[in-house]
Amino acid sequence: MNTEQTLGILTCQPLNPHAFSPYGEVLNLFEPAQQTINQGTSGRLNLPDALDLAGDDGQAVLAVFHALAQNPEGPCHMLERHRRGSQTFVPLTGARCRLLVALGQDQPDLRTLKCFEVTGQQGFTLHKGTWHHPLMALDNGAFLVLERQGPTEDCEIHSLPLSVRLSPL
Repeated sequence: MNTEQTLGILTCQPLNPHAFSPYGEVLNLFEPAQQTINQGTSGRLNLPDALDLAGDDGQAVLAVFHALAQNPEGPCHMLERHRRGSQTFVPLTGARCRLLVALGQDQPDLRTLKCFEVTGQQGFTLHKGTWHHPLMALDNGAFLVLERQGPTEDCEIHSLPLSVRLSPL
């Protein structure tokens, strides 16, 4: 018998720029190039537009997260946020992930809780201060992460009052 108390099952939707705009920016990695470079042998697509990485003496840092596939349905028990900088995730190996996000000042506003399905051809930038679940990879894979690093720790964790389950794939 499952005695876990949940907020219910949250339906996940495909990641798209309009629905995700309150939380961050979608990076469509295979959009047409914006500029031809290197004597015509390469096309340049600048990503992303909304980076915010220098707050409180911070600086941009590149990292690679080697993620293991997780249960796509959760349960999810916590959310975190970074008040001093944005975070950008780009799949390096085509790995998919789920993105659980919420808005809120002092704590996540559960009325704004959304789940997005991220394809292996999309990346995303979380706005500074967006509540989110840590990376939930659906496939084993590597993600390039661009985030703020500085002298002050920038990860605030909030335990959810009830766990959240996500819709089946």
